[in-house]
Amino acid sequence: MRARLRRFSLTKAVPLTISRGTSRGVERVLVEIEHDGTTGQGESGGFDTGHRRFSTDEVAAELDALLPRLERPDGLGRPHDPSERQALQPLLAGLSPPARCAIDLALHDWWGRRLGQPLWRLWGLNRQACAPTSVTLGLGTVEQVRARLVSWQEQLDARPRRVKLKLGSPDGADHDRALVQAVAAALAGFPGAELQVDANGGWDLPTAQSLIPWLAQQGVVLVEQPLPALKDPEADAAAFAALDLHCPIPLVADESCWDLQDLLRLAPHVDGVNIKLLKTGGLSEAWLMAQTARRLGLDLMLGCYSDSSLLNGAAAQLLPLVRWPDLDSHLNLVDDPFSGPERDGDLLTPSTRPGLGQPAVETAAADGAPDGPYPPGPPPC
Repeated sequence: MRARLRRFSLTKAVPLTISRGTSRGVERVLVEIEHDGTTGQGESGGFDTGHRRFSTDEVAAELDALLPRLERPDGLGRPHDPSERQALQPLLAGLSPPARCAIDLALHDWWGRRLGQPLWRLWGLNRQACAPTSVTLGLGTVEQVRARLVSWQEQLDARPRRVKLKLGSPDGADHDRALVQAVAAALAGFPGAELQVDANGGWDLPTAQSLIPWLAQQGVVLVEQPLPALKDPEADAAAFAALDLHCPIPLVADESCWDLQDLLRLAPHVDGVNIKLLKTGGLSEAWLMAQTARRLGLDLMLGCYSDSSLLNGAAAQLLPLVRWPDLDSHLNLVDDPFSGPERDGDLLTPSTRPGLGQPAVETAAADGAPDGPYPPGPPPC
């Protein structure tokens, strides 16, 4: 088994502002695992949830230390085999979630490519059961937010059926109210369109308790992560429990929910959780969380950070299980080197191609080739 690590950059067409700041672009890492003529790919990078932060340099350093171990024989002198993911788990257990994500995705991609099937088909999912994705409106002035909604409509060549509005403005609750009223008025001309809001932990408890009933009156269909995520799991769950009593619309946890343990901790107090592969450490944990959430009657959101089409294509393998898809980051890139998932307006579906559904990136064959960004792929959607 051979393993390689490369870096590439992603630049947003429109910078995204949330309650914690503005993002214009990111640097990402690509892991490639090759065995018996088949190559699997996985993406990762740094991200910040307010209470936990990982830099791309830190993630790359973890992977640089791990990859040579994947190429060496195991303790019994046998070569590692990417088809035996269980045997590789001890090597991955100590990794941070984003570092583990890159390896986990590459192993899943290798498995699907080896079998010649996309993951959703290997899992027995119904590709026709996907719901439209939301598109994101970042914080800004009322005029900027209205203009972004218009640009999304032009890009999709269709009226968005689901819009996620970022709130938690540093300008205060009155500005949040003005944004909601402006977007709700604009969506009044879009029959059946849903308005979601995401505070990214930008409210305190009294603000959330006063705003959420008002949001319901404005026709908002869900509120995501109204309160800051807390490092103390019990205090974090208690904050959601206090808010749940005042929440007439679905309450969704994002920054507070990373893995199955968090899902079980929050399940009594929320209506849904937002699964993101960089938080879960890849598809292995995400699949387990999705199955458990459905058994517990929790709805799922499937989200992203500043992810390319490769990582969003990996997440899209779970779309048939998801009520609220939120995979729009790759649609806001000017230099995405990848091309999946498939899209018709605002409806994303997992690719029918093997593995994660992303054609293998051409890598330099000559030894000593530079590790620069990959050549650009098709123009962004």
